[in-house]
Amino acid sequence: MHRWFWGSFQIVDTPTYQQYGDAIVHHGQVPYRDFAVEYPPAALPVFALPSLFGSYTEAFSLLMAACGVGIVFLVAFVRRSAIWFVAVSPLLVGSLIFSRFDLWPALLTSAALVALVSERDRLGWALLGVAVAAKLWPLVLVPLALTWSWRRGRERAWLWGAGTAAACFVPFAVIAPHGLFESLRGQASRPLQIESLGAAFVQAFGHPHVVTTHGSQNLTGQGWLSALLVASAAVVLVALWISFARGPMTRDRLLRYSAATVCAFIAFGKVLSPQFLIWLVPLVPLVRGRRGLAATGLLASALVLTQVWFPRRYWAYALQGHLAGVVLARDLVLVALVGALALPLPSGNVDA
Repeated sequence: MHRWFWGSFQIVDTPTYQQYGDAIVHHGQVPYRDFAVEYPPAALPVFALPSLFGSYTEAFSLLMAACGVGIVFLVAFVRRSAIWFVAVSPLLVGSLIFSRFDLWPALLTSAALVALVSERDRLGWALLGVAVAAKLWPLVLVPLALTWSWRRGRERAWLWGAGTAAACFVPFAVIAPHGLFESLRGQASRPLQIESLGAAFVQAFGHPHVVTTHGSQNLTGQGWLSALLVASAAVVLVALWISFARGPMTRDRLLRYSAATVCAFIAFGKVLSPQFLIWLVPLVPLVRGRRGLAATGLLASALVLTQVWFPRRYWAYALQGHLAGVVLARDLVLVALVGALALPLPSGNVDA
């Protein structure tokens, strides 16, 4: 992943992670209190651990590779035929897969779902709580997990998730409430990011003004479009949660709706960074039947389309709008993926 086509040009986040890790390990500083952190508390271990070794970049890459191997084993536990797609997914994702920490929350979320479908609800909820504390996106799975446990007579299992999440957040809420709040507020207040569905549409058919804020390139003067995307995401997510609750509680439906909700959060969000697609790699291949084949094909297409411009042509797109049509096509493929996962098949068999 650091050779040939993939290694010729890279945009990495590891320097930021190293600043966090070195501040904790080498300078004894407290996150959120002594220095600002962009991410939730359960992300801190994967930032700090590589600082214990000589080469931070190499240690971090190996740590992410270990998370990836763990994901392969978890997927094999649920559906053995899905491991092939997950195993070769780094070639589809690109070199960013080892320079972002997203395999860590993806591993935790995959483990949570495996525990839930294996009828180990308390363990599943505990892992889901840590996943939310690592990166907030697994929150969209909480309504599905609540319905799953409630309908199967395990109403109090959610307390384990609340407990693990609280164990991660509460200590920092006590010692650095302002820093923790600013970290969460910063994520919620992000403007329309350049690769989101709305921004790609404006880039393809207009000449927007691009600024760098919140650690990314964003569009200015598009508040109405950002609000529209947020509202669309909310409507789609609520519809998915209700649809799941109205059907039978089978493990195939839980896995399918989990993939659909995460994909909807990505596709209709006001921020869509390339690494977000890593979240879908362990989830989509677990969907069975014709629907699963179509969904996996769409995900592969979205990953390949992303590599057309990222990372080599990212700045040409962000600053001059080059390849805006390709970015828009990728975003529309993700919308199609939501439909492939959520809509009933023509036969009427919604679980196929």
